[in-house]
Amino acid sequence: MFVWAVFQQYFPYQFRGYIAKYSQRLLSFVYPYIQITFNEFTGERLMRSEAYSAIESYLSSTSSSQAKRLKADIVKNNRSLVLSMDDHEEVADEFQGVKLWWASGKHVGKTQSFAFYPVTDEKRFYKLTFHKKHRELIIGPYLKHVLKEGKAIKVRNRQRKLYTNNGPNWSHVVFEHPATFQTLAMEQDKKEEIMEDLVTFSQAEEFYSRIGRAWKRGYLLYGPPGTGKSTMIAAMANLLGYDIYDLELTAVKDNTELRKLLIETSSKSIIVIEDIDCSLDLTGQRRPKKEKKDEAEEMKQHPMHKASKEEAKSSQVTLSGLLNFIDGLWSACGGERLIVFTTNFVEKLDPALIRKGRMDKHIELSYCGFEAFKVLAKNYQKLDSHKLFGRIQDLLREVRITPADVAEHLMPKTASRDLQTCFESLIQALESAKQAQDSNKEDTALIQGLSEKSVQ
Repeated sequence: MFVWAVFQQYFPYQFRGYIAKYSQRLLSFVYPYIQITFNEFTGERLMRSEAYSAIESYLSSTSSSQAKRLKADIVKNNRSLVLSMDDHEEVADEFQGVKLWWASGKHVGKTQSFAFYPVTDEKRFYKLTFHKKHRELIIGPYLKHVLKEGKAIKVRNRQRKLYTNNGPNWSHVVFEHPATFQTLAMEQDKKEEIMEDLVTFSQAEEFYSRIGRAWKRGYLLYGPPGTGKSTMIAAMANLLGYDIYDLELTAVKDNTELRKLLIETSSKSIIVIEDIDCSLDLTGQRRPKKEKKDEAEEMKQHPMHKASKEEAKSSQVTLSGLLNFIDGLWSACGGERLIVFTTNFVEKLDPALIRKGRMDKHIELSYCGFEAFKVLAKNYQKLDSHKLFGRIQDLLREVRITPADVAEHLMPKTASRDLQTCFESLIQALESAKQAQDSNKEDTALIQGLSEKSVQ
């Protein structure tokens, strides 16, 4: 130890480098093993390595039976426990009769000495050791096997997440929405068409590669409030097993930040922008010059209006930036992603934003029909038929009511679950809506008649 301390203190740094370099070469002649290191974070952006994640999943079963110190995590809707080996543990594996070893470790960087809460910079890694005579077998077939099995295990065990953006970063919670297409209040034919479209997309990686397009698809969900647009998104995620990224455009500073958020989304995900007509003034960029001039004059006359407008436009995301986000060059970073817009007023959106190729499939979620009502009756009251269904069917043909309003009347509000009361409450609401609707029609006809007489 004394000699080593003297060597470290007084021997020139350049010579120490040469000694380390050539001693490693000398050791390689007598040491028959090869080592490969897989770091947890790679690249300039320090993104988590997919290879590291796959190896961690692959070693979970081996670790539980061999390692003495383990780390545990709960995944898959808090019902499944996954074990992985702790730092500085080693386990053995065998492939086609060849034995090899996996070891876990970490590099600990310097702590932030002046931080109120000191943070240790820990960079973990896995190290694979095997005999050099098996180099071709391990580097080729074995590592492909590990990555393939690890990714499959990760998909089976992964806990799906719901992300939201906080400035330039994503934060998440566990996604546990129970909606499915079976419980969705919609005509069966329409549901089957959407489900088939989604499943076909999820299996079309080779097709998209062959035709030279990014593996993504856009969906525009439009209709009045309360028609189930958000529930549709949850059902889509549950059908395909995708994560959801709920993008709040007003929290995005500019186009560069929007691009950064896109890059950090994973594959097998749905990127959602809800109520896009309210998120930003995306239609104002194509207004005629006269309208813009009139608005400028209004700003001069009413300074308070100017302040409120500037506050609303704190986000500098432009229509051009959003279009590039949807189908520009950066949209090809990653694959197997759905981009979903929702709106209550589709006519307000710029045609360039919702054309085919950007929003490939337009789905109208309209007022409740009799088929949708039967789904709701099955969900809420476990009924396929009732003597009052005929009356409700006749009223639904004449009255516009949303599935959310129908569901509220079918919701049991007492422990006795009185079916008759629920259906009578719904019929009463439908009849009231019908009377209001007829009254509005009479008023409209009267106004039109008076206007025609005045013209004459």
